[in-house]
Amino acid sequence: MSLLLLDLDNTLIDRAAAFRRWAVAFAAAQGAPSAEADWLVEEDGDGFKPRERFAAEIREHFGLTGRQEDDVLAELRAGVVENIVLDPGLPDALERARAAGWDRIVVTNGTVPQQERKLRHTGLVHQVDGCVISEGVGVRKPDPRIFRLAAERAGTSLDGAWMIGDSPEADIQGAVNAGISSVWLRRDRPWTITDFKPTLTKDSCVEAIGALIATPPPAR
Repeated sequence: MSLLLLDLDNTLIDRAAAFRRWAVAFAAAQGAPSAEADWLVEEDGDGFKPRERFAAEIREHFGLTGRQEDDVLAELRAGVVENIVLDPGLPDALERARAAGWDRIVVTNGTVPQQERKLRHTGLVHQVDGCVISEGVGVRKPDPRIFRLAAERAGTSLDGAWMIGDSPEADIQGAVNAGISSVWLRRDRPWTITDFKPTLTKDSCVEAIGALIATPPPAR
């Protein structure tokens, strides 16, 4: 078996689309104009803004003075999960990867409860071989230690491993730091970094997995 490491947000799942669906519904529920959904998407920062700070900004922006920030935060987190729509081709791609000899381990930055919630809601928890979440192990991508921990979780090494992810800084830089190959999901963005680059570039996780399946993993 060889090791396939997979980012979660905007790789295995389309978090951006899920967040926009929630933003549209949330703005409408507040009786706000549709442009307020765009404000939410912009301020979300693709999920990288600290959630507690973002929840406080939402409460202030929409004048939710009768609600606690913790309640807004809970609604924000739950709304993203509930609006995730899994690519219908992904379960089959992951199964084909398993059949082709790949151990499939999720490597994600984030909080344990939220990331595990996403895996359960989508059923991905039953379609991968394990998961390493930054909060749970005390180290975040692009630190190479989280990739080594993922290999340990799979009972293997990073020899011949690949990382699939959408973040240049976390996923691709992390793969470079760990000395492994990578597939970058471009999400309609150009690659602008000159210090390092991905091994391959694809448009979706399903396409990326298909490309790796076409080249069998090295024998161990």
